[in-house]
Amino acid sequence: MQKIILKVDGMTCSACSNHVEKYIKKQQGIIDVSVNLVLGQALIYYDDNINIETLGKYIVSSGYKYGGIYNEKEENKKDNSKIYLIAFSVLIILIMYISMSCMLHLPVIPFLNMETHPNNYALALCLLTVPYLIFGRDIIIAGIKNLNHKSPNMDTLVTLGVLVSFIYSFVNMILIMLGNHMQVDNLYFESVCMIILFIKLGRYIDKNSKNKTKEAIKELVEVTPESALLKTKDGEKKVTIDEVKKNDILIVKPGMKVAVDGEIVKGTAHFDESFITGESKPSKKKKGDKIVAGSINYDGIVEYKALKIGPHSTISEMIHLVYEASNSKMPISRVADKVSAYFVPFVLIIAILTFLIYLILGFSLNDSIIHLVTVLVVACPCSLGLATPLAIVVSIGALAKKNILVKTSETLEIASHIDTIIFDKTGTLTYGELKVSKMYNYSSYNDKELLNIVANIESNSTHPISKSFVKFKINELNVMNYKEISGLGIKANIDNKQYYLGNSKILDNIENIHKADELKLSNDGNSIIYILEDNNIIGLIGVKDIIKKDAKNTIKKLKELNYKIIMLTGDNEITAKIISKELGIDEVVANVMPSDKTKYIKELQNAGRKVVMVGDGINDAPSLLTANIGISFNNSTDIAANSANAIITNDNINCILTFLNMGKRTLKNIKQNLFWAFFYNLLMIPIAIGLFKNIGLEINPMIASAAMMISSLCVVFNALRLRKL
Repeated sequence: MQKIILKVDGMTCSACSNHVEKYIKKQQGIIDVSVNLVLGQALIYYDDNINIETLGKYIVSSGYKYGGIYNEKEENKKDNSKIYLIAFSVLIILIMYISMSCMLHLPVIPFLNMETHPNNYALALCLLTVPYLIFGRDIIIAGIKNLNHKSPNMDTLVTLGVLVSFIYSFVNMILIMLGNHMQVDNLYFESVCMIILFIKLGRYIDKNSKNKTKEAIKELVEVTPESALLKTKDGEKKVTIDEVKKNDILIVKPGMKVAVDGEIVKGTAHFDESFITGESKPSKKKKGDKIVAGSINYDGIVEYKALKIGPHSTISEMIHLVYEASNSKMPISRVADKVSAYFVPFVLIIAILTFLIYLILGFSLNDSIIHLVTVLVVACPCSLGLATPLAIVVSIGALAKKNILVKTSETLEIASHIDTIIFDKTGTLTYGELKVSKMYNYSSYNDKELLNIVANIESNSTHPISKSFVKFKINELNVMNYKEISGLGIKANIDNKQYYLGNSKILDNIENIHKADELKLSNDGNSIIYILEDNNIIGLIGVKDIIKKDAKNTIKKLKELNYKIIMLTGDNEITAKIISKELGIDEVVANVMPSDKTKYIKELQNAGRKVVMVGDGINDAPSLLTANIGISFNNSTDIAANSANAIITNDNINCILTFLNMGKRTLKNIKQNLFWAFFYNLLMIPIAIGLFKNIGLEINPMIASAAMMISSLCVVFNALRLRKL
């Protein structure tokens, strides 16, 4: 099975996206399709024996334009729509003045006076309407095409309204030319112009608003540079990213960005990876370390081997995850899809029935047509089509900016129903590596000097604890006679002084007056290291797996929000309880195998709990898949292959709060959008039909088009509120 994201141009409402989706799904070899109205994209899963050209033909056959394969770095085409809108907005003033000046008792242009020069008046309005028909030709062509494909949409409603108004007015203009000057009151050319202008204006504002929803994705795209510095036999050569091949040796100098994911083969430097880790402090990288495309070299010249290029790079994987999530559909969106599938045909029937009933009741052809056009225009389902996809795109983009990658939009809806959060311990609540938690210094050295001595001695060891001291080595000391003592620790000489590092057993025949400090460290879950200098205790160090920053505060906030918090770990019960007590987690399940974790989660689900499992994405893969939502922390590698539904690309555990909050806000926002979209149509269609004429409440096609635009903008601006986290 293959998957690809293709661009689909010309969609304007949910009826469009639904039609494209259904049409492509029917084709042979297509496994699944999800069309995104906001992004103008189709995420297609298809058999290996189908080529991309065929997929493009399917899109064209469905009645829309095929825009090619989605390319995150494609430049936007120059858009002149703003200029056209300004020009046609100025022209509409002239048109409205010509048509309304006489009725409003304003100074009338003499040769265009509807009473004294009806022929000139009718012909001028007709000629001024033609540019608007050309301006809105994309709407008219799409409307007719979709009607031919038996998939009427918003464009179809507008097209029918515009054409009926224009043809009716044109026929009356001919009658005026033939001498029937009474028909001068039955010209609606200005309505045609106003409808097209309002629709175009609405789409322009809508398009700009949609573009704002893609800001997070654009920022990711702009992270990587356009060129790289390639190392060749003749020296350095500047090449484009497309020219870089796997295993090429590239050079990155101070101030430059890393071009592709790679591994350092020469040099040392500090790199800013804040765009992916959220950590503002630059991290030191040396030979053998991995570096990510887009990270900035602060100092030092580094040579690195290209490993992941193009679509396989970390950034590309992140971008595609964001787009795929935006293209997926929430269960609640199916409600809007089902309604939209029947809504447009329903409106067409209502409009035709309105026209016929008005004729039967004895109203004039003029009144009947006006109500027909008003119903068609006011009921355009723009807001209904935007309600769900716009909120999803905004939410997922906002989360991406906060280092939270969501794989499917369905995850956001499930997040709003979560009541139980299970945390793995190691690598999730803690950093997953031993660190110095506390040191008691009994020597004449300051803390940095004492830790430097320990770091120099430990640098000769292969024991896991030795890694805890690497960062404390501030200068090289001459370590002599290094020796490991089984079961006790290590010894060495520095400047003719003998040092011992190890557990309390190395204190044989030495009086230990620091047992109270040792007990404090032990009760806190530390491994103990005594430091001896010439048989004198000069220090005591506690080493343990440190709790992540903000973990305690995050747990506290989650409990305040009434989430049930559980620690589920394979670690021993004593260590687990020490950590859980410090974090304020009341329920702990320790000494469990991965299979037992899965079993435990299933038991909770059978009891009716909605469960989030937070793990490191490696040992916890089965649990992450079993839970209603799996969240993992990831250090920017193997992002796409991760088994979690959501991935936090930094170590900030507080992102869980952000994610769960966004899930609730998104679902609430979508419900608000759907309510207002349905409410608008339920309110405006009866008014357009004329059911409230008796109380003086009625509208014409111009007001209908303005109302439709306002309803869409309400949905757009409501969805954009989700950008604020």
